Amino acid sequence: MEEPLVLSTLAQEEIDIFESAAGTDPAVLFGAAYRSFAGPVQGYLKARGVDDPEAVTQDVFLAFYPKISELTGGLQGAKSLLFSIAHARMVDYYRRLERRPQLSPYDPHQDARTTPSAEDHAVELTGGAVALLDGLSEEHQEVLALRVVADLSIDQVAQIMGKSPGAIKQLQRRALHNLKAQTLQRNQANHE
Repeated sequence: MEEPLVLSTLAQEEIDIFESAAGTDPAVLFGAAYRSFAGPVQGYLKARGVDDPEAVTQDVFLAFYPKISELTGGLQGAKSLLFSIAHARMVDYYRRLERRPQLSPYDPHQDARTTPSAEDHAVELTGGAVALLDGLSEEHQEVLALRVVADLSIDQVAQIMGKSPGAIKQLQRRALHNLKAQTLQRNQANHE
């Protein structure tokens, strides 16, 4: 009859805890399993090339915890279950990695394009958002930036600017009216 391999007194204590608490307290069983196998699971994941083995180890133990009540086989059963979960997480990691697009760094010296980008063309046509706001007062620029660009509510803008919500509504209405008038003037000037 072959004796089970016990690496240390601590490992034997964990086996005893696991066997005496079997079917009772899942937290005690989880603690014993974590102390016994967290290091080896992390080492397995690291050896298999997982980028963040600590995080995946935590995921493995989070998946293990709900299954403790169904566990059979003592600490060896826990070890088997933990490593099967770790293997599944490792396979998931590589599947995600395969589906991820390969990115290459941009080197402007290697860029051989001779025409400007569509974004540059659009900015030139409109003069950019900054140019559109240039003709407005500071308050009008601020209210439009907070409402339109930052997408804040009227109450949030009122709190930031130290005004009432009604004052913000009025300020926004006037800012949009002035912006429309300026845009119409620019368009007429461009078409003449």
